[in-house]
Amino acid sequence: MNKYVYGLLVVLTTSLMGSAFAIGKIGLAYSSPIMLVALRFIIAGVIMGAFVFFWKRPHPKTTKNWFHVFVIGFFQTAGVMGCIFVSLKTITAGESSILTFINPLLVIIFGTIFLKFSYRKLQWIGVSLGFLGVFITFGAQVSIKIGTLLGFMSAVSWAIGTLLIKTWGTKIDIWVLTAYQMLFGGIVLFIASFFLETPFFHINTSSMFILLWLAVMASVVQFAIWFYLLHIGDPGKTSAFLFLAPFFGVLSGWLLLQEPIEWYVILGGCLIFVGIFLSNWTPKSKYQKENVIKQPAKVGT
Repeated sequence: MNKYVYGLLVVLTTSLMGSAFAIGKIGLAYSSPIMLVALRFIIAGVIMGAFVFFWKRPHPKTTKNWFHVFVIGFFQTAGVMGCIFVSLKTITAGESSILTFINPLLVIIFGTIFLKFSYRKLQWIGVSLGFLGVFITFGAQVSIKIGTLLGFMSAVSWAIGTLLIKTWGTKIDIWVLTAYQMLFGGIVLFIASFFLETPFFHINTSSMFILLWLAVMASVVQFAIWFYLLHIGDPGKTSAFLFLAPFFGVLSGWLLLQEPIEWYVILGGCLIFVGIFLSNWTPKSKYQKENVIKQPAKVGT
C-alpha cells in the first residue's frame, strides 16, 4: 500500500477512536455507560452485517471459524470496552486511557513470548517512548485502585484481540470479521449491562445523534479501517499508532468539551510522534539486507 494512503487511514481511524472518548462522555448524560457502548456495537454490527450480506462477502464455513469471530469480539469489543467503562467508576477517563493504550507495548511483549515474533530494539524503544508520551499527555498521574486493574485488563484484552486478529484473521474475510465481532461483542456487553449496572437510555434527538455517530463513524468506519491495517501489516508496528488515539482524544475534548490543553500535553504529543517514527522506521540498508535474506524463506513456506 502507498505510504501516504496508509498514513491517511491511520490518522482517520485513530482520530475517530480518540474522539469517541469525548463524544461518549457527552452521551453518558443520556445513558448508562455499558448500555451505551452495547447499543453502539449492536447497531454497528447489524449495519456492517447487512452490508457484508448484500455485498455477498464470503462468510465462515465452519463452526470453528465462527467461534474465532466470537472470541475476537469478546476480547476486542466486549473485553476492552467493558473494562474501560467499568473502570471509569473508580478512576478518571485520563487514567483509564493511559492504561488502555499501553496495548502496543503488550502486543510486542505477548507477540514475542507466545507467537515468537521478532522485533528490533528500535521498535521497543519507539513503543516505550510512545507510552511515555501517553503517560505525560494525561498528566503522569495514575493511582492504584480497582479501576486501575480494570484499565490494565482493557489493554491486555486489546493486545490479545490484536494478536488473534493477526493469527486467525487471515482465514476470515476482513469485512465479515469486522461486522460480526462488533455484533457479538455488543451482545455480550448488552447482557453484562444488566449485571454490572442499572441500564437506561433516554431517547431524544441528541442521544440518537450521539449513538449513531458512535455506531457508524466511530465503530463501522473506524473498526473497518483498523482491522484492515492490522490485516495487512505487522500487529506491533500497526498498534504503535494507537498512541495517536489519546492525543486526538485530548484535542476532541478541547474542541467539544472546552477542556484545557496543558504544556505537558504538547510534550507528550511530541514523544508520541517520535515513538511512532522509531517503531515504524527501518534503515534502508537493513531493509535491503532483510529482503535478500528473508525472501527465499517466504517463497518456500
